[in-house]
Amino acid sequence: MTIANTPIPLLYIPHGGGPCFFMKENFGPPGAWDAMELHLRGLPEAIGQTPRAVVVISAHWEEERITIQTSPKPGMLFDYHGFPDYTYRLSYPAPGAPDLAKDIHTLLTDQGIDAGLDNERGFDHGTFIPFMLIYPHAHIPIVQVSLRRDLDPSFHIRLGQALAPLAERGVLLTGSGMSYHNLRAFLAVAPEHHLSEARAFDDWLNETVGLDDTEERNRRLIRWRDAPRARAAHPREDHLMPLLVIAGAALKKTGRRIFADAIMDKPVSSFLFD
Repeated sequence: MTIANTPIPLLYIPHGGGPCFFMKENFGPPGAWDAMELHLRGLPEAIGQTPRAVVVISAHWEEERITIQTSPKPGMLFDYHGFPDYTYRLSYPAPGAPDLAKDIHTLLTDQGIDAGLDNERGFDHGTFIPFMLIYPHAHIPIVQVSLRRDLDPSFHIRLGQALAPLAERGVLLTGSGMSYHNLRAFLAVAPEHHLSEARAFDDWLNETVGLDDTEERNRRLIRWRDAPRARAAHPREDHLMPLLVIAGAALKKTGRRIFADAIMDKPVSSFLFD
């Protein structure tokens, strides 16, 4: 594949549960994460070109103001707990991109978005776990951008709109979260009516992302709490908010679901905007 210097699709991906793809033991039922792993490994083909760099908005980084990772060699931030020792020795030595980080800072501040820089932060598992599968050779520079801690939907759509020029320059904008993120329900044996409620939110999300009217898409995402069983799917919206950033950055691009699976009977989706 050629290296992109032209517009490139945008992604919202699930990053699984902790280091699930790299565990020798089953985390959940046998094979629970196999389809998601295959999906993540297949994303380079779906994207269709090699990005100049990757910008990740991870559900696992929140700050009082938007903060941009600037380290040229980000370390590893093992921000999961209770997993086998060997999962804390995983390595993903992708380079950072300090010049791109500064460009991002300029894009945001020019749009009136308060933003800071962080030279110490490493890759959290919302980045290194999926990208160990997507680009296993760790050859593409990656910059993480935080969420804002208030998780305001309108603001995060606007954040995406400010980042939109990057996708036109061959930078792969990726929101990393989970379209369903109720950990208590994931680990419980849910009655059928709870499963149907989970599917109701996933159906709404798929319908909303696929709207041709992108302004209406954004309005509905901003009002996501009004969706069927929204709080059952997201007791806290940290794993949904990266999708709003990507939808904002997509501008007039249409979205479509490129992956759907049931993880422990809960629906999980992935979306591409092109």
